Amino acid sequence: MAATMGSETTAAAFGAQGVVRRDPFAMLPFCGYNMADYFGHWLKMGEQLKAQGARLPAIYCVNWFRKNAEGKFVWPGYGENMRVLKWIIDRAENRAAGQQTMFGVAPAYGEINWNGLAFSPEQFANVTSIDQNAWAEEFALHDELFAQLAQGLPAQMTETKKAMEARLAAV
Repeated sequence: MAATMGSETTAAAFGAQGVVRRDPFAMLPFCGYNMADYFGHWLKMGEQLKAQGARLPAIYCVNWFRKNAEGKFVWPGYGENMRVLKWIIDRAENRAAGQQTMFGVAPAYGEINWNGLAFSPEQFANVTSIDQNAWAEEFALHDELFAQLAQGLPAQMTETKKAMEARLAAV
């Protein structure tokens, strides 16, 4: 997910500012090497560590900037991020099970501490919903990025994308 992350362009990137583009870790303007090789290196390192019996860290993705149809943020604000971060810690320490989604495990509403915040299950469902059309568009943008990184792009990247597309189609 991080390898295909979108970010708004800044003064460091070429082109108009504020335009969302595919930019792994928002690092393309700063990398002096082939990003496909970079991904390959870390995938290989993970495989080697796993083969040695190491427990690899879990990786979590969040989107604090998701907006509703009216253009308003659906997450209540930065001050509430600790609620999700607490769930991540609980998950890492086997105190939260989460629920399976097409992207992996996400929190269930009841696993988040909502004390002091009026945030309904319906609002949470909005935050965590998966928009099939939006993700189809997102995957098309991933194709553009993969074409840009084609030289040396690890097969795991395209295999993961295909598996996610298949899971999206099955929803």
